[in-house]
Amino acid sequence: MNGVKTFLLIVAMTGVLVLMGGYLYGNAGVALALAIGLIMNGVSYFFSDSIVLASYRARIITPADAPELYAIVDNLARRAGLPMPRVAIIPDETPNAFATGRNPDHAVVAVTAGIMRTLSRQELEGVLGHEMGHIKNRDILIGSLAAVLAQAIMFLSHLALWFTPRDEEGRSNPLAGIAVYILGPIAAMMLQMAISRSREYLADDYSARLTGRPDMLASALSRISGYNQAVPMHHAEPASAHMMIVNPLSGGGISSLFSTHPPIAKRIERLNGMAVEAR
Repeated sequence: MNGVKTFLLIVAMTGVLVLMGGYLYGNAGVALALAIGLIMNGVSYFFSDSIVLASYRARIITPADAPELYAIVDNLARRAGLPMPRVAIIPDETPNAFATGRNPDHAVVAVTAGIMRTLSRQELEGVLGHEMGHIKNRDILIGSLAAVLAQAIMFLSHLALWFTPRDEEGRSNPLAGIAVYILGPIAAMMLQMAISRSREYLADDYSARLTGRPDMLASALSRISGYNQAVPMHHAEPASAHMMIVNPLSGGGISSLFSTHPPIAKRIERLNGMAVEAR
């Protein structure tokens, strides 16, 4: 169901882009916006792993550095039928984790130093199973596609402020330009965040199937969320918050519309409703 939802959201973003481009500048506007978005996000797609690892001061490790962590990742990769990803540790005491890399052959799984001291082995396995889900489902690729569309929509909306749309008779319509300038980025952000939330549910489901212990992931999410609310991560930034298993910048109320993650309580409820399988 979440896979279908992701597809429909991508279609919706494409529809918004085409409508905006056609209304404001015709086919040339759509082509220009897509070209700029592809260039910007192509660079991000191929170098995002290096960029995000450097921003969090993450260090790639060997089996000798953290034998238990490395063994869990290796075991899960074998179960999932995936190449062994690189493993990195972030020097931060707040528990969290993320996966990055443009495809399974270039994947990296990163965890904070604090998560290994906070979670039990089974809880940590649930978290790493979630990250394996992101790798298996190629969520970096899907996220990059959503980012391309969002960037293109935002580019067109900014152009609307400088090049006022005109009606069929050639008359300018400044109010339409202002409306597009304001509403375009909001629509793009809401659709992009909704796609991210759908992928989180899919990764939760994958971890539950891979480990057979959805209750352990539910327990881990509860612990991680509590720690992030009490002691936020030092280097957490909005640009990379969507990559974390728990959003270090999460909020409530109207801000949930722009959240990159589903509500923790809902994720835990879903996981606790799944059957535990002996493994």
